[in-house]
Amino acid sequence: VSCHIQICLCVIDVNVASFEEQDAQPTAGEREVWNQVNSVLQESESILGGLQSYKGAGQEIRDAIQNPSDHSLQEKAWNSVCPLVIKLKRFYSFSLKLEKALQSLLESLTCPPLTPTQHLEREQALAKQFAEILHFTLRFDELKMRNPAIQNDFSYYRRTISRNQINNMNLDIENEVNNEMANRMSLFYAEATPMLKTLSNATTSFVTENKTLPLENTTDCLSTMASVCKVMLETPEYSSRFSSEDTLLFCMRVMVGVIILYDHVHPNGAFNKSSKIDMKGCIKVLKDQPADNVEGLLNALKFTTKHLNDETTPKNIRTMLQ
Repeated sequence: VSCHIQICLCVIDVNVASFEEQDAQPTAGEREVWNQVNSVLQESESILGGLQSYKGAGQEIRDAIQNPSDHSLQEKAWNSVCPLVIKLKRFYSFSLKLEKALQSLLESLTCPPLTPTQHLEREQALAKQFAEILHFTLRFDELKMRNPAIQNDFSYYRRTISRNQINNMNLDIENEVNNEMANRMSLFYAEATPMLKTLSNATTSFVTENKTLPLENTTDCLSTMASVCKVMLETPEYSSRFSSEDTLLFCMRVMVGVIILYDHVHPNGAFNKSSKIDMKGCIKVLKDQPADNVEGLLNALKFTTKHLNDETTPKNIRTMLQ
């Protein structure tokens, strides 16, 4: 691992600057993929804003359930839930765009003949976009985890549609969210961390579909990014250059995101002694931060990784995450 981190240190000096900059400028070779991913990322803030302001229709649903024969209360609940379901469909559709964007970036950052470290060094604008996708993903999932209204609203919608209890009510929404779409959305929102799950599946599919690409190209890209983040967080020389707590959180979310992706695609996972990620060091860096800032991130490592409970995971690492 130490030799791996030495390699990362070559990349770090340039990376601190690009982590801080809002826009690391793409080179001519990066431009096409950068533009494609940028159009997706531009939507991400409004997606987070929509999720942050999501209040749910809990009261209207309770009133309707408690008074099943009161038609006006049924209608009120239905009319409250429909616009929320349209909103939830928008979040779900965005996850599909994000999946495509991530796969385009993986393709660019892992293709031969360059090594993953050379890619990260030379294609900083794409590396920054990769980091921004992970940052968005962990923010989205943290907000979703704290909002039980989402699943309650969606369950009510599905029950009401399937019972056809909406006599003469507005059914236009079925054109927007039909049964098949509702099934897909239901699987998405049933996950504790739906966006991370989407990206983990996307990374696994990328590796499976690109059989001629050595697996190390992908896992080394992920482990290098994890090491870069860890060193940036634990080394005062670098962390003192962060201009705000937001950059610190950005760096922590990216680190956790790449660990989770690595754990999904590497046959032995991230926690194994042979892992190129210093998991003990990464967890320690998180635990040194204020608990409020890292609770969601530690939960993501506990509940969204694949190999944490393997017999090969050292006991001290499991203890650190308990």
